[in-house]
Amino acid sequence: MGSWTKIHTGEIYDPMDGEVAEIQRDCMRRLYEFNATGPDEQERRNELMRHMFAEIGEDCYIEPPLRANWGGHFVHLGDRVYCNFNLTLVDDTHIYIGSCTMIGPNVVIAAACHPEAPRLRRKGLQYNKPVVVGENVWIGSGAIILPGVTIGDNSIIGAGSVVTRDIPANVVAVGNPCRVLREIKEESYYESH
Repeated sequence: MGSWTKIHTGEIYDPMDGEVAEIQRDCMRRLYEFNATGPDEQERRNELMRHMFAEIGEDCYIEPPLRANWGGHFVHLGDRVYCNFNLTLVDDTHIYIGSCTMIGPNVVIAAACHPEAPRLRRKGLQYNKPVVVGENVWIGSGAIILPGVTIGDNSIIGAGSVVTRDIPANVVAVGNPCRVLREIKEESYYESH
């Protein structure tokens, strides 16, 4: 089984394999074009995003620069996803981001892993675990979402948090490692203001 067939299976593979690297280069060319657009070229950005991403919903906005190992090739965006500048997507396998999710500046969402065994790391091998971000999630500035994590609908991830395990729906979670701080209630905003 070649490397290309292993990238979504969780199996260890060589990311520098010729077939993988060639496809990845094509994806990176579109990302380069996207990052080179000016602030008055939103239609061009929208057109590029339709070709860059595995799926993209209506009215998504991504502020350049965007960094992505595969230029978004394995990223699935719902409707009205907002991503501030310097989003890094280590999108070596699927990353799902639900509708109405907001992502602050300097966030990292990583789906690629490297083996613990030193001899395998020395060979540059890796494996991947998909990441799922639910709908209506708010990810604060500088947060890091690690491989294999799922974040439930409506949750808030505090700025600077490192999400190492799943976060349920309807909670505020913060810290390193990220932990649930409290539940979100519909009236929470009005009680605190």
